Amino acid sequence: MKMVLVAACALVDVDNRILLAQRPAGKSMAGLWEFPGGKVDDGETPEVALMRELKEELAVETKQACLAPLSFASHSYDDFHLLMPLYICRRWWGMPQPREGQTLKWVRANALRDHPMPEADLPLIPALQDVL
Repeated sequence: MKMVLVAACALVDVDNRILLAQRPAGKSMAGLWEFPGGKVDDGETPEVALMRELKEELAVETKQACLAPLSFASHSYDDFHLLMPLYICRRWWGMPQPREGQTLKWVRANALRDHPMPEADLPLIPALQDVL
């Protein structure tokens, strides 16, 4: 089974809300809510990939020092296995903007389960609820 490494980020604002992005129509798992991020390219660290993805997807910039590892997900889908480290970030520059057709929403930790998410994301919720 193919292994896919994806880095994800819980951007947390000053009100302790987490940014979720809804996958747009036409993408796999369209309509589901997820933590921003994306695939780690060959030669990239998860942190570098995450900084690149946040800039591409949301028009925000951050530094590696602002990314704190929080948890990870390891989940088998039908045709690949996903390994996804989750970082928490409280400091970035720019206002998050949906640059790839996604819908964005700020959500409190206790309301994360109210948003349908990919199966791999669900085990990450308790870690966020513990720190927020």
